[in-house]
Amino acid sequence: MAFVAESDGRVPRLSQPPAKSRHLLPGFFSVFRYSRRALALVWSTSRGLTIGLAICTLVAGILPAVAAYLGQLIVDAVVAAMEQHAQQPGLDWQSLLWPPMRYVLMEMGVIALIALAQRGLSVQQSLLRALLGQRVNVMILEKAGTLSLSQFEDSELYDKLTRARREASSRPLALVNKTFSLIQNAISLGSFALLLWQFSPWALLILVIGALPVFVSEAKFSGDAFRLFRWRSPQTRMQSYLETVLAREDSIKEVKLFGLESLFLGRYRDIFRTLYAEDRRLTIRRDAWGFLLGLLGTLSFYAAYAWVVVDTILGRLTLGQMTMYLSVFKQGQSALSASLTAISGMYEDNLYLSNLYEYLEHPVATDSGHLTAGIRPGDGIRFEGVSFTYPGGERPVLQDIDLHLQPGESLALVGENGSGKTTLIKLLTRLYEPSRGRILLDGSDLLDWDIGMLRRRVGVIFQDFVRYQLPVGENLGVGDVEAFTDTARWERAARQGMADDFIARMENGYHTQLGRWFQRGQELSGGQWQKIALSRAYMREDADILVLDEPTAAMDAAAEAQVFEQFRRHAQGRMTLLISHRFSTVRAADQIVVIDNGRIIERGNHSALLARNGRYAQLFRLQAAGYQ
Repeated sequence: MAFVAESDGRVPRLSQPPAKSRHLLPGFFSVFRYSRRALALVWSTSRGLTIGLAICTLVAGILPAVAAYLGQLIVDAVVAAMEQHAQQPGLDWQSLLWPPMRYVLMEMGVIALIALAQRGLSVQQSLLRALLGQRVNVMILEKAGTLSLSQFEDSELYDKLTRARREASSRPLALVNKTFSLIQNAISLGSFALLLWQFSPWALLILVIGALPVFVSEAKFSGDAFRLFRWRSPQTRMQSYLETVLAREDSIKEVKLFGLESLFLGRYRDIFRTLYAEDRRLTIRRDAWGFLLGLLGTLSFYAAYAWVVVDTILGRLTLGQMTMYLSVFKQGQSALSASLTAISGMYEDNLYLSNLYEYLEHPVATDSGHLTAGIRPGDGIRFEGVSFTYPGGERPVLQDIDLHLQPGESLALVGENGSGKTTLIKLLTRLYEPSRGRILLDGSDLLDWDIGMLRRRVGVIFQDFVRYQLPVGENLGVGDVEAFTDTARWERAARQGMADDFIARMENGYHTQLGRWFQRGQELSGGQWQKIALSRAYMREDADILVLDEPTAAMDAAAEAQVFEQFRRHAQGRMTLLISHRFSTVRAADQIVVIDNGRIIERGNHSALLARNGRYAQLFRLQAAGYQ
């Protein structure tokens, strides 16, 4: 089944699945290298529960053979009692009943212990499932915290993250459960084998022959299912994305306005139909072969059944032995089948765990910076010959940028969309690193700074700031995690960001839930959200670098004037960088830099740039004409 790109670009359809390879599907035995790591992970999650699982597994593995042996003793004791009663009719019932009843009581105790062990396994597995799921999800999120912005924008790595999150949280415990199940069944098989060996070594061979074909089939189809899972990660991500677009309040307005429901829902259905066709084909093949090969196990069991019956009729076995061997052979077949199924399942779990460890072991850049102060305090920010190209890109976004911003100065960046202004800010905050050149703060390269210390010195509001589905105060508090719950800081930041007025009118003030995701959430206008984001930047009271990327794009003229008047007072003695398309805010900056296609083409103050009559003057007059 192909999933081929249509010429109109509507639904991405997969090309042929990749051929089997060592990269996508490791060898059957080599893949079990993750079993030891999964066991270590479970052990470190809860040693007590792991030990409890081992004890219950041991008990549940040994006692079934004991119960089968007691079953033989019961039958033989009953037969003996019947013969004794026939020979001595006057014998008291207590003498006749006690031998078989003694074995019945013993078997009842054994069965009770087996039930207790099974219940213990179930309880401990449930508890471990919750603990381990949380542990693995935390590991995934902790790893995400170490990734750079460029890695998040790498589609291949994002596929790894998606695969890890979809399956890996449940697979470690599943693998451990199957490991203990294998141990339990192996113990049972060992005890059953001792009993069957007394009957005939050939009985053991029949046992193995009956279960082996199903095992081979399951292992083969487990590998096919895993290849299919890896192969279609981009399509399942597209499905998730379409679900989000069709069901999120921040996108549903445009979806309804532009009538996109049927288009996106059609794509969603097309992807599902294609993926479902592959699932259906694999499921039918897997179960059909499983049924056919399972018949071999059924035939082998009844062949052994007939063998035991014939030997009993010929007097080679007692009735109790017949009962025991039939029970042992049936249970042995089930135990062997369960063991091989567990091995096949472990193989599959190991394949999926490879997703988790492939993601967790993805290399990240080590941060060797350690400086908390520069070698020339007060020198400010310097860009020296800075160029930058996005990973995977061919054309530089910034080229040969030279800038110097001293404490107490303000710098405005002007240019068309896509000219590289926001990228320059991302370099300053070390979300990216320059492809060439260097950026200095107080005379020291940013790469030598402790990244936490560097970012504490920066208060920033990006144009695409996050609208957290949190209470108002916490929406401000995220600007400085050390003051996340400091209500006094919330209030000061809100006053500086001009957000205190509308916050005071809310029913619960700073404790009002924002957004519509949670109960009693309140939505804000674009301008109000922008004031929340601006106040968030003011939370960093010790920051001496203020960065504003289109901070008033959603505000009216009066609100914008108030915000920048407040900003000028707050910015005294600090370095400020401003990106704006509104020249009413740009003109007050000490330096204005015009960027075009990643290069600085003009620089100076407002008056000097107007007098030069270049690109800045042209853009200023175009905007001024709109107000006439």
